[in-house]
Amino acid sequence: MPLMRVDMIRGRSKAEIRQILDIAYQIASEEFHLLPRDRYQVVTQHEPEEMVIEDVGLGLPRSAKFLLFSLTSSPRAEADKERFYARLVQELSTHTDVAPSDIMINLVTNTKADWSFGNGEAQFLNGKL
Repeated sequence: MPLMRVDMIRGRSKAEIRQILDIAYQIASEEFHLLPRDRYQVVTQHEPEEMVIEDVGLGLPRSAKFLLFSLTSSPRAEADKERFYARLVQELSTHTDVAPSDIMINLVTNTKADWSFGNGEAQFLNGKL
């Protein structure tokens, strides 16, 4: 899976955070065709004054429920990215109290040589993955 970091304002329950992560993992698994147990997610909670998230003039209303998804991934097809963006927003807005305008997603690509999953090995390069 891509390394998925989720930044949010402090105040959600453990159950809410888990629900957000589970939804994001499910959508990423389907749209990026991930292997089982290919799950790397990190949540960082911030005080409200530590996040300034505006909308580049798009007129998007923001609230304290804002979520910033930052993914680092090997290259993905543009169609897969677009489906991931749309489905993640749809599922989160349907199953949580997060409005579509409160979800921002950023995906940065890298290569297989940029990953080590443990033991100081480049598993994509040495044939273990």
